[in-house]
Amino acid sequence: MAYANVNGLRIGYDLVGAGDRTWVLTLGGRFPRRTAGVTELAEALAAQGGRVLLWDRPNSGESDLCLTGPSEPRMQADTLAALLTHLDLGPAVLAGATVGTHISLLTAAHHPEVTAGLALWWISGGVPGLMVLGNAYYTATITAAWTSGMAAVAALPEWAPLVERDAGNRERLLAQDRDEFLDTMQRWMAAYGPKPGEVVPGLPVELARSVRVPALIFRSGSSDPFHPRATSEALAGLLPGARLVEPPWGDREYLERQAEMAATGSLFVRWPLLAPALGSWASEVGG
Repeated sequence: MAYANVNGLRIGYDLVGAGDRTWVLTLGGRFPRRTAGVTELAEALAAQGGRVLLWDRPNSGESDLCLTGPSEPRMQADTLAALLTHLDLGPAVLAGATVGTHISLLTAAHHPEVTAGLALWWISGGVPGLMVLGNAYYTATITAAWTSGMAAVAALPEWAPLVERDAGNRERLLAQDRDEFLDTMQRWMAAYGPKPGEVVPGLPVELARSVRVPALIFRSGSSDPFHPRATSEALAGLLPGARLVEPPWGDREYLERQAEMAATGSLFVRWPLLAPALGSWASEVGG
């Protein structure tokens, strides 16, 4: 367990392995970095000669609360770039899933100096997928703040772990001006809205085309409404260095892991299956 102070935030992170190729694994939701399956994938990549950064994004796990920025993924992308620079780990292969794909892409687009490549799966997109995301992240928070105030927000399941772990987080949250907080949450929620000319929120088509690092994109399942196959295929068509490949699991992988979530506690338990394809691709492209 380690911490770094970047952009005025205390960020929790782990380094797995000591190889020459640096990877970063970025999750979505508010899942902490040690969610089952994530460390196991890091260990598999380390066994192939990698060095893997696992980090808790601001507003998750052991990292600080942060309520600034045009969107939550953009704020987290800027934090990741600062963390890689602070730790002298870049350029790195930015790998991740769900909203972690958005954070990785925004980091690559706005901070190319820390980016050696991209590896992405379960790419959130499409009208249903993005509207579900905006609702999942912010509707309960906005409702609690609007109707009951900031103490009610601090008691919500999505924020309670942060404020219970760190008194500073609790103080920062409770000190928020309610109206300013509502403005931020509504801005962040709106940032997930589907927009013409954006396959991924916050990444206009022309900006996506400027991301020229090698990219490995695992095709999403046709059964998955949250990470549509069309989004993975469209993104692969936009990124100049992209390679679209089949994942190491069946079409219903995400839905099956979601159905087992209550028993396993994680959507990511089978992520180690990705390691052979990731390692082979990185060796080939020199990432």
